[in-house]
Amino acid sequence: MAVRFETSAGPAEIELDEVDRPRLLLLLTHGSGGGVDAKDLLVVRDRAVAVGAVVGRVAQPYRVAGRRAPGAVSRQDAAWLEVAAQLRERFPGVPLVQGGRSNGARVACRTAVAVGAVGVLALSFPLHPPGKPEKSRRDELVAASAAVDVVVINGERDPFGIPEAGDAAEVKIIPGQPHSFRAGFELIGATVDPWLSRWAA
Repeated sequence: MAVRFETSAGPAEIELDEVDRPRLLLLLTHGSGGGVDAKDLLVVRDRAVAVGAVVGRVAQPYRVAGRRAPGAVSRQDAAWLEVAAQLRERFPGVPLVQGGRSNGARVACRTAVAVGAVGVLALSFPLHPPGKPEKSRRDELVAASAAVDVVVINGERDPFGIPEAGDAAEVKIIPGQPHSFRAGFELIGATVDPWLSRWAA
């Protein structure tokens, strides 16, 4: 089911997969120029629904407006907080896990504490711009990991860098894969299964 929420940055669109008697709310979002139908996001969605989670795949306002660049971090994060708050009102009393791929993983990390998430799933966390390791975003990941349970899944050949094992509760490397996964989806599913099941218990 598709729903639309108004935010301070414009409307966000959410693809909502509901279950009877939800035990978990999982919010997922896309990379900078991508969409919510990325195969890794769909794999995670399917595994989450199977353990009793409501899953909202969020198209952020800048993508709904047709832009590829997310713009100011403060505006992007504020809109995410507004979407998360509206979905929590809709599904009260269950744990919230949030995540995303690439830029979406950064948003999930930066806002994890503010939304009261119990966990973050970071797919293809972009540790730094390609070829610019000095411009590290590690602090976003480490700050989230200090407060909540963070699982990172990156490709072995990701030009945006690969977080170190100590940067999160779990760092899973998918052999041979670039920033946008082309294979390894079963391994992604197997990685998130026990983690999601724990929160949905």
